[in-house]
Amino acid sequence: MSLVLAGARLPGRPDPVDVVLEGGRIAAIGAAGAASSSPADFGASSATAVERVALDGRWLIPGLWDQHVHFTQWAQTARRLDVSRATSAVEAATLVRERAAAEPGDDVIVGFGFHDALWPDLPTRELLDAAAGDRPVVLIAGDLHCSWLNTAAARRFAPGSTEPVLREDASFAVTSLLAAADEGTLDRWAADAARRASTRGVVGVVDLEYGWNLDVWRRRIAAGADGLRVEFGTYSDDLERAVGMGLRTGDVIPETGGPETGGPETGGLLSVGPFKVISDGSLNTRTALCTHAYPDGGHGVANLSPAELVERMRFAVEHGLEPAVHAIGDEANRRALDAFEALGAGGRIEHAQLIDKADIPRFARLGVTASVQPEHAMDDRDVAEHLWEGRTDRAFPLAELHRAGARLAFGSDAPVAPLDPWAAIASAVGRARDGREPWHPEQSIPVEVALGASVRSAVAVGEPADLAVLDRDPFASEPDDLRAMPVAATLLAGRFTHDALR
Repeated sequence: MSLVLAGARLPGRPDPVDVVLEGGRIAAIGAAGAASSSPADFGASSATAVERVALDGRWLIPGLWDQHVHFTQWAQTARRLDVSRATSAVEAATLVRERAAAEPGDDVIVGFGFHDALWPDLPTRELLDAAAGDRPVVLIAGDLHCSWLNTAAARRFAPGSTEPVLREDASFAVTSLLAAADEGTLDRWAADAARRASTRGVVGVVDLEYGWNLDVWRRRIAAGADGLRVEFGTYSDDLERAVGMGLRTGDVIPETGGPETGGPETGGLLSVGPFKVISDGSLNTRTALCTHAYPDGGHGVANLSPAELVERMRFAVEHGLEPAVHAIGDEANRRALDAFEALGAGGRIEHAQLIDKADIPRFARLGVTASVQPEHAMDDRDVAEHLWEGRTDRAFPLAELHRAGARLAFGSDAPVAPLDPWAAIASAVGRARDGREPWHPEQSIPVEVALGASVRSAVAVGEPADLAVLDRDPFASEPDDLRAMPVAATLLAGRFTHDALR
């Protein structure tokens, strides 16, 4: 069967076209009306059944990818207490008290989104104890790198710990215990999150959720979660397991058995992603590794020595797994680039938030993708001015990376930012949000570049039929319009995963 998308407009091209989809791919593109009698009239096969969908001049673009998400945590975030707007520890504790009163019980209160770097007071156990008593409370920071626990929660999840705020590995250990015990419930939440993503034109994600996600996504897809392509990442804890199974980045995972090599087929939803290694911390937690000191005198943390980083990356590369190195501070980025240079292999740096100007050309020269989250620049602009004072001209330097020839790949780091590529595109183009003045507008990039960093394919014959239909021309849209881009339909391998057209 052929599906004809009739009367589509392609951004940057003046005349409307008809696009024919067959077998999960784009089979033909011709002038609007050319496929009115038969798709075979302009190069498609003579399929016996043809369905026509009128786009009526709407814009057709490749489907969008979010190239850095923590999908299970994102699926849970909507059910958690939102503490992102708290401007102090006292205010966050007040939100906990209100939740405890509104929803009494003895289950764990889990909150998400606090940013304490600019708070005038300190998060203490006593504040949360007073708010919730013996009911466990875990508040997870908006950057996912620290968590604030009351006494009851520490007793359950971090016995022996005396600190109210746990950072890095200690925090990750706690948050990994907070997933819903019922896999079916969690999978339903994930399916809901995938459906929401499709309404924003998303066709694929790189899932860097901590843990062994091969089995998780196999289970979800087998249960009918077929709305997204998923590339799952592997962490050090499971690196030897992945290698032992013969998994290599890019391999398609069939429903049963081992990996298939040769790259994703149009219908293959699950494939092997990168090997993720966390080399430093984060800005808000003051653990991003920097050459200059933070106001408290610290320089952040290095989770691995340079030699350990190279060793771990080499093992992955030798077994066909692409390294994806989490690096936020300028020293962490330099060390990551040094490691790629020592290996003579490319890969990805995740976040790349603060970069020394001398290191920017190295991304392109070494074949290292800058996997960045432009919305973080809007979230972090104030704390960056405080913690990286005098150095924010090289924070989130998207324009300089682009001019230097680096490949950009956009993501959200959801739940750190919403899983919505249009937010990332708008922030990259406008460097502003919420009516504020643009922040370092010299680092803004054209919408064509931002859109290119958010897709994996093209609207061209032979390409996968992973597409998004828009009610507005993205190339003629202002940043605020991009952020609210209306998506009329999304197609994955030629089938609708979101349809507001019919």
